[in-house]
Amino acid sequence: MGLLDTILGRSKPAKPDLDELFGLPSAAVTLEAGMGLKPTGIGSVCVKPAEGGGFAGLRDRIKELLAADGDKYSEVTDSYGFSWLTRHGDPADLQDLVVDLHGVNASLADAGFGPALLCTLVVFEGDGGAPVGLVYLYKRGTWYPFVPTGKDQRDNGRELEVRAVLGSDLKIEPDLSRWFPVWGAPGL
Repeated sequence: MGLLDTILGRSKPAKPDLDELFGLPSAAVTLEAGMGLKPTGIGSVCVKPAEGGGFAGLRDRIKELLAADGDKYSEVTDSYGFSWLTRHGDPADLQDLVVDLHGVNASLADAGFGPALLCTLVVFEGDGGAPVGLVYLYKRGTWYPFVPTGKDQRDNGRELEVRAVLGSDLKIEPDLSRWFPVWGAPGL
Protein backbone atom coordinates (compact mmCIF):
# COMPACT_ATOMS: atom_id res chain seq x y z
CA MET A 1 0.00 0.00 0.00
CA GLY A 2 1.33 3.39 -0.91
CA LEU A 3 1.10 6.78 0.72
CA LEU A 4 -1.67 7.89 -1.66
CA ASP A 5 -3.76 4.82 -0.71
CA THR A 6 -3.34 5.71 2.95
CA ILE A 7 -4.35 9.33 2.42
CA LEU A 8 -7.41 8.38 0.35
CA GLY A 9 -8.48 5.74 2.86
CA ARG A 10 -8.07 2.79 0.54
CA SER A 11 -7.18 -0.48 2.12
CA LYS A 12 -5.74 -3.67 0.77
CA PRO A 13 -8.10 -6.63 1.16
CA ALA A 14 -7.13 -8.91 4.02
CA LYS A 15 -5.48 -12.16 3.02
CA PRO A 16 -7.46 -15.12 4.33
CA ASP A 17 -5.77 -17.14 7.11
CA LEU A 18 -6.76 -20.57 5.86
CA ASP A 19 -4.84 -22.41 8.57
CA GLU A 20 -7.61 -21.50 11.05
CA LEU A 21 -9.63 -24.28 9.42
CA PHE A 22 -7.36 -26.88 11.01
CA GLY A 23 -8.68 -26.00 14.49
CA LEU A 24 -12.06 -27.48 13.61
CA PRO A 25 -11.40 -31.18 14.39
CA SER A 26 -10.48 -30.47 18.01
CA ALA A 27 -13.49 -28.14 18.34
CA ALA A 28 -15.69 -30.97 17.03
CA VAL A 29 -14.63 -33.14 19.98
CA THR A 30 -15.68 -30.35 22.34
CA LEU A 31 -19.05 -29.95 20.58
CA GLU A 32 -19.74 -33.67 20.79
CA ALA A 33 -18.83 -33.85 24.48
CA GLY A 34 -20.65 -30.65 25.44
CA MET A 35 -23.76 -30.77 23.24
CA GLY A 36 -23.90 -34.15 21.52
CA LEU A 37 -23.26 -32.55 18.11
CA LYS A 38 -21.39 -34.52 15.44
CA PRO A 39 -20.18 -33.51 11.97
CA THR A 40 -22.50 -34.44 9.10
CA GLY A 41 -19.68 -34.70 6.56
CA ILE A 42 -20.96 -31.63 4.70
CA GLY A 43 -18.72 -28.63 4.23
CA SER A 44 -18.93 -25.70 1.83
CA VAL A 45 -16.88 -22.83 0.53
CA CYS A 46 -18.83 -19.69 -0.37
CA VAL A 47 -17.49 -17.50 -3.18
CA LYS A 48 -18.76 -14.07 -4.15
CA PRO A 49 -19.01 -13.72 -7.91
CA ALA A 50 -17.78 -10.49 -9.44
CA GLU A 51 -18.33 -8.80 -12.76
CA GLY A 52 -15.99 -8.66 -15.72
CA GLY A 53 -12.91 -10.60 -16.73
CA GLY A 54 -11.96 -11.48 -13.17
CA PHE A 55 -15.26 -13.29 -12.73
CA ALA A 56 -14.68 -15.28 -15.93
CA GLY A 57 -11.31 -16.37 -14.51
CA LEU A 58 -12.96 -17.35 -11.23
CA ARG A 59 -15.65 -19.33 -13.08
CA ASP A 60 -12.95 -21.14 -15.08
CA ARG A 61 -10.99 -21.95 -11.91
CA ILE A 62 -14.10 -23.33 -10.19
CA LYS A 63 -14.89 -25.49 -13.24
CA GLU A 64 -11.30 -26.82 -13.17
CA LEU A 65 -11.61 -27.69 -9.48
CA LEU A 66 -14.94 -29.45 -10.00
CA ALA A 67 -13.62 -31.41 -12.99
CA ALA A 68 -10.48 -32.55 -11.13
CA ASP A 69 -12.12 -33.61 -7.88
CA GLY A 70 -13.56 -36.99 -8.82
CA ASP A 71 -17.13 -35.90 -7.97
CA LYS A 72 -16.31 -34.96 -4.37
CA TYR A 73 -17.81 -31.49 -4.83
CA SER A 74 -20.94 -29.98 -6.24
CA GLU A 75 -21.71 -26.34 -6.93
CA VAL A 76 -24.94 -24.49 -6.25
CA THR A 77 -25.83 -20.83 -6.50
CA ASP A 78 -28.02 -19.49 -3.71
CA SER A 79 -30.84 -16.97 -4.05
CA TYR A 80 -28.36 -14.13 -3.40
CA GLY A 81 -26.11 -15.16 -6.30
CA PHE A 82 -23.28 -16.60 -4.18
CA SER A 83 -21.61 -19.82 -5.34
CA TRP A 84 -21.28 -22.66 -2.82
CA LEU A 85 -18.74 -25.40 -3.53
CA THR A 86 -20.00 -28.24 -1.35
CA ARG A 87 -18.13 -31.35 -0.27
CA HIS A 88 -20.07 -34.38 0.94
CA GLY A 89 -17.79 -36.76 2.82
CA ASP A 90 -17.64 -39.32 5.57
CA PRO A 91 -19.10 -37.80 8.77
CA ALA A 92 -16.55 -39.78 10.79
CA ASP A 93 -13.59 -38.20 8.97
CA LEU A 94 -13.76 -34.49 9.69
CA GLN A 95 -10.00 -34.14 9.21
CA ASP A 96 -10.33 -35.26 5.57
CA LEU A 97 -13.17 -32.78 5.01
CA VAL A 98 -11.13 -29.93 6.50
CA VAL A 99 -8.09 -30.80 4.36
CA ASP A 100 -10.24 -30.81 1.22
CA LEU A 101 -11.95 -27.50 2.08
CA HIS A 102 -8.53 -25.98 2.83
CA GLY A 103 -7.32 -27.21 -0.56
CA VAL A 104 -10.18 -25.55 -2.43
CA ASN A 105 -9.68 -22.30 -0.54
CA ALA A 106 -5.92 -22.33 -1.06
CA SER A 107 -6.32 -23.09 -4.75
CA LEU A 108 -8.69 -20.16 -5.25
CA ALA A 109 -6.54 -17.84 -3.12
CA ASP A 110 -3.36 -18.86 -5.00
CA ALA A 111 -5.12 -18.12 -8.30
CA GLY A 112 -5.72 -14.56 -7.07
CA PHE A 113 -9.32 -14.95 -5.93
CA GLY A 114 -8.73 -14.64 -2.17
CA PRO A 115 -10.89 -11.48 -1.96
CA ALA A 116 -13.80 -13.43 -3.52
CA LEU A 117 -13.77 -16.00 -0.69
CA LEU A 118 -16.56 -15.19 1.77
CA CYS A 119 -16.74 -18.07 4.22
CA THR A 120 -16.39 -21.76 4.86
CA LEU A 121 -19.24 -23.64 6.51
CA VAL A 122 -19.17 -27.04 8.24
CA VAL A 123 -22.45 -28.61 9.41
CA PHE A 124 -23.10 -30.45 12.70
CA GLU A 125 -26.20 -32.21 14.04
CA GLY A 126 -27.23 -34.74 16.62
CA ASP A 127 -29.02 -33.52 19.72
CA GLY A 128 -32.48 -33.48 18.17
CA GLY A 129 -32.39 -29.75 17.41
CA ALA A 130 -31.81 -27.90 14.18
CA PRO A 131 -28.48 -28.43 12.41
CA VAL A 132 -25.65 -26.16 13.51
CA GLY A 133 -23.33 -24.52 11.02
CA LEU A 134 -19.89 -23.34 12.06
CA VAL A 135 -18.99 -20.46 9.76
CA TYR A 136 -15.45 -19.22 9.21
CA LEU A 137 -15.13 -15.61 7.99
CA TYR A 138 -11.94 -15.20 5.97
CA LYS A 139 -11.64 -11.45 6.22
CA ARG A 140 -12.03 -11.52 10.01
CA GLY A 141 -10.18 -14.77 10.74
CA THR A 142 -12.98 -15.79 13.10
CA TRP A 143 -15.72 -18.39 13.51
CA TYR A 144 -19.34 -18.13 14.57
CA PRO A 145 -22.25 -20.58 14.91
CA PHE A 146 -25.37 -20.29 12.78
CA VAL A 147 -28.54 -22.21 13.66
CA PRO A 148 -31.41 -21.68 11.21
CA THR A 149 -34.82 -22.85 12.46
CA GLY A 150 -37.07 -21.91 9.56
CA LYS A 151 -37.45 -19.48 6.72
CA ASP A 152 -35.44 -16.43 7.77
CA GLN A 153 -35.47 -17.51 11.44
CA ARG A 154 -32.58 -18.53 13.62
CA ASP A 155 -32.03 -19.75 17.18
CA ASN A 156 -29.85 -17.07 18.77
CA GLY A 157 -29.94 -18.79 22.17
CA ARG A 158 -28.55 -21.99 20.74
CA GLU A 159 -25.89 -20.05 18.84
CA LEU A 160 -24.75 -18.48 22.10
CA GLU A 161 -24.78 -21.92 23.75
CA VAL A 162 -22.50 -23.27 21.00
CA ARG A 163 -20.18 -20.29 21.52
CA ALA A 164 -20.04 -20.99 25.27
CA VAL A 165 -19.36 -24.71 24.78
CA LEU A 166 -16.58 -24.05 22.26
CA GLY A 167 -14.80 -21.72 24.68
CA SER A 168 -11.34 -21.09 23.31
CA ASP A 169 -11.24 -24.08 20.92
CA LEU A 170 -11.88 -21.72 17.99
CA LYS A 171 -11.36 -18.00 17.60
CA ILE A 172 -15.02 -16.91 17.90
CA GLU A 173 -16.12 -13.61 16.37
CA PRO A 174 -16.72 -11.27 19.34
CA ASP A 175 -18.96 -8.83 17.42
CA LEU A 176 -22.39 -10.50 17.28
CA SER A 177 -23.48 -8.12 14.51
CA ARG A 178 -20.99 -9.95 12.27
CA TRP A 179 -22.72 -13.30 12.83
CA PHE A 180 -24.31 -13.03 9.41
CA PRO A 181 -27.10 -15.44 8.48
CA VAL A 182 -26.22 -17.79 5.64
CA TRP A 183 -29.76 -18.61 4.57
CA GLY A 184 -30.00 -21.49 2.14
CA ALA A 185 -26.46 -22.70 2.75
CA PRO A 186 -25.94 -26.33 1.74
CA GLY A 187 -26.63 -28.78 4.55
CA LEU A 188 -28.57 -26.36 6.74
